[in-house]
Amino acid sequence: MKPLILVLFAQEYDELGLDPLIAGHDDYEFVREGFDFFTFPQNARILWFDVERFVDELAHKYRERRVAAVVSTHEQFGALAASLLTARLGLPSTPLKALLTAQHKFLARQIHSRALPDHVPPFCGFRYDADITRAVTIAYPIFVKPVKAAFSVLAKRCADEAALREHLRFRLWEKIIIKRLTWPFRRVSRKHLDCEIDADCFIAEGCVDDALQVCVDGYAHAGRVNILGTVDSVMYPGTSAFMRFEYPSRLDADVVARLEDIARRAVEAIGFTHGLFNVELFYQPASGRITIIEINPRMAGQFSDLYERVDGKSLWSLELDLALGRTTRFPHREGRFGAASSFVFREFGDAVKQAPPDEQQGWLTATYPDARLLLDLKHSTSRARETKWLGNYRYALVHMGGTDHDDMMARFDNVCEHLDFDVGPARAKPSLWQRLQRSF
Repeated sequence: MKPLILVLFAQEYDELGLDPLIAGHDDYEFVREGFDFFTFPQNARILWFDVERFVDELAHKYRERRVAAVVSTHEQFGALAASLLTARLGLPSTPLKALLTAQHKFLARQIHSRALPDHVPPFCGFRYDADITRAVTIAYPIFVKPVKAAFSVLAKRCADEAALREHLRFRLWEKIIIKRLTWPFRRVSRKHLDCEIDADCFIAEGCVDDALQVCVDGYAHAGRVNILGTVDSVMYPGTSAFMRFEYPSRLDADVVARLEDIARRAVEAIGFTHGLFNVELFYQPASGRITIIEINPRMAGQFSDLYERVDGKSLWSLELDLALGRTTRFPHREGRFGAASSFVFREFGDAVKQAPPDEQQGWLTATYPDARLLLDLKHSTSRARETKWLGNYRYALVHMGGTDHDDMMARFDNVCEHLDFDVGPARAKPSLWQRLQRSF
């Protein structure tokens, strides 16, 4: 039998990288484990999910097979499960304590405030049911988010104490979901970390205004931290909602070099010695200040094909190299395109979205064979919950490239003219996406 590669909690954009990877590695059997985090009834498993039991079950299930590698891009459960399972199986592994530290936003802030004090904002931690007047020890406005969360859930800027109190007014079922989402991480981190703030608490940080957000991607191998590149995170105007992720960054080369140096030092500070990572940072053009947002101790699956389009190798291919213990090389600017982006479609009201008609999707495939449309349509309950927690909901992604930034944006503008996600009669005016993207 072929050796196994276990893929834990695969997400929709993982398939962009996995399909060609599987085709090129027919000497391995790829097996997906985990459940769909966003689809009912599968996601009901969150209510009783135990990551240590999940790892025990996988180790038992495949005890008679050779597991060659375990990989995951999943922030909430997958990366932690992969670290636990690879350590048990004696495979190349992201150090558990480094992974837990990166995902524990308060503890990571403490470490970086000592190692890189000029690049960390004021911060404090507190429980959602604490006396807010006493618990919040930094000045407003603040940006508040869970100590352990993902997908920007419950992250919000609060101008004053009243706004914070309103943000933390949770219904009973919301409190249950928050606790269940953090429980697997909380259970493991209590055994391996020493921190006075638990994973189901919140962290408040001083706001970083008039800043651009970027992601620095890289990997650690044999204890050495290597940088792959920097991606610009472009927001919908006036919001903190991602509108697109563009690679390579359009910032000046000297700024990118500074961002990448700080990202490298931040990763080294938490003891991250193996695996892919993604560091989010703010850059304030007026002052030149760079602030660390957080470290994601796993590959940014959404960016995998962006690197492949520009550099000629996907992040998934690199992930597999590292997981199998191979000596790896990552090319630079050897891809088909000079620029690539993941465009994110969001609805900020309560409009229901639908898949574009088949003929429109056929037009996209015929006109831009390199483009990929990923649908993320939501039903009433999940749509309402995401809108409440994020202020909007995501319903589609388009990944595509261009010879340069301008060519890519022109191609995407044409896509927007031809794809209709609205329910009801055809649009008589440009969509929100068309109006916004033309302003950039």
